Amino acid sequence: MKDLKSLIVDVPDFPKPGIVFKDLTPVIQDAEAFNLAIDLMAEVARRYSPERVAAIESRGFIFGAALARELRTGFSLIRKKGKLPRQTLTVLAPNEYAVEHFEAHLDSIQPGEKVVLVDDLIATGSSAVSAIELVKKLGGRPVAFMALVELSFLDGVKKIAEAYSEVPVFALVKF
Repeated sequence: MKDLKSLIVDVPDFPKPGIVFKDLTPVIQDAEAFNLAIDLMAEVARRYSPERVAAIESRGFIFGAALARELRTGFSLIRKKGKLPRQTLTVLAPNEYAVEHFEAHLDSIQPGEKVVLVDDLIATGSSAVSAIELVKKLGGRPVAFMALVELSFLDGVKKIAEAYSEVPVFALVKF
């Protein structure tokens, strides 16, 4: 079995000085590693019987779409403001780099629908908190949040738990 952590590459000073970017593309490029990541995510997600996967722009789309296909669920996009063409619901989405907004189409999640949320990486947890808030405002029931990587030294999982203790959080790799 592939060691997913060993494939992730540190890129210093990207996107700005002082940041060590975790480049996940080697995991995505390696067929065995990517399939392992999706299989492991699916194993966890199945415990919650999701009806939909919602993923955060942009690298979250890669893992979220593959997971939705594996689970045979619908797939919804959580995008930055101004990227979706129809009527949307918007929430504030501050992150470690800037203050942004997340949006989703009003019809992207049905009332009461069980939703697993996916992103590529959990850093400070602010994106996850905003995405969970958006799903709830759309009437969905967030049942889990998952990512390939957690930067545990930034306490993002703690921040998510403080905001939404009822939503379990999973990451396949921890730094």
